[in-house]
Amino acid sequence: MQNFVYHNPTKLIFGRDQLIRLKTEIVKYGTKILLVYGGGSIKKNGLYNKITQLLTEMNADIFELSGVEPNPRLSTVHKGIAICKQENIEFILAVGGGSVIDCTKAIAVGAKYDGDVWDIITRKNTTADALPFGVVLTIAATGSEMNPSSVITNWETQEKYGWSLNPFTFPKFSVLEPENTVTVPKDQTIYGIVDMMSHVFEQYFHQTPNTLLQDRMCEAVLKTVIETAPKLVKDLENLDLRETILYSGTIALNGILAMGARGDWATHNIEHAVSAVYDIPHGGGLAILHPNWMLHVLDENVKKFKQLAIRVFNVNPTGKEDREIAIEGIEKLRVFWTSIGAPESLAHYGIDDSKLDVMADKAMARGEYGIYKKLNREDTLAILKMSL
Repeated sequence: MQNFVYHNPTKLIFGRDQLIRLKTEIVKYGTKILLVYGGGSIKKNGLYNKITQLLTEMNADIFELSGVEPNPRLSTVHKGIAICKQENIEFILAVGGGSVIDCTKAIAVGAKYDGDVWDIITRKNTTADALPFGVVLTIAATGSEMNPSSVITNWETQEKYGWSLNPFTFPKFSVLEPENTVTVPKDQTIYGIVDMMSHVFEQYFHQTPNTLLQDRMCEAVLKTVIETAPKLVKDLENLDLRETILYSGTIALNGILAMGARGDWATHNIEHAVSAVYDIPHGGGLAILHPNWMLHVLDENVKKFKQLAIRVFNVNPTGKEDREIAIEGIEKLRVFWTSIGAPESLAHYGIDDSKLDVMADKAMARGEYGIYKKLNREDTLAILKMSL
């Protein structure tokens, strides 16, 4: 394995009835609070009232930014930055899922930056400061609650990029109450499940030798999600199942699985290009693209795919060639995602071949990408065509 240094400064507050901890955590940073949230579901389920009551009890001065999009947009980030600068905000509280948290990370950085935060996101410039922020998580999916990464879309230029500013984009704390996820709709629950599994796959597929423990940890998360997900989509209010999926999403991308090996992340890069053009759900795009990426790169290391097939998808290897076993495992992944309601093709979202070149160009914006196999434009087009 590779040498590594692991440090995660986010305080994880996990479990039932933990929201009360907001008062003791936020007071460390100030009382002028920007509350960031999405389309208003937290008002329907009562979480908004609980949080604002707690903030009022600590004599907080509350400002709000609502309407964060599923693929958070730069224009919304700019609105949040303006509020922070105008009102001298001391702390930002993100209440929502990965999109709200990602938006908050960009606001936190932009609030302390004199230029356009898009310069930071596109790596044209950097900075060494950000407003402190915390999280109340409402959707199990991205792991953004315990990592420094963010994805922001510039809809005007149809660009979507992942970025981070370590350590400034780590949340100071994240409150994860399973009960805050029970009202998540079925489709969003499914997309979250796909997303966290894709995060594990991105870290599982690399070319670094001697990662025996890392492989087993990845496989454990995958097997846990595969066991739990079908039950959850049939019983959305089951708190025990929600708890398991919630924790799985955090472990899938808080850095633990990536220690000692650099993951691939090619599929995420392609999905960002697709959703920059078509604004589709991130998890839906990954469900379509990831099995096709696997088939395209299979021959780079058949044994790793064979290992996944046997250990995670219980493929019987008796009398079969390695490649046959590997393909059967990929097919079982597709069948599993389809069985819980995830889409299989870009046609599901009305996407045809008319903008394949546009999406390929966007995927190639930073040059060749991927660790398991370096992908070029021809590779990108091949995977996109397989996904139509």
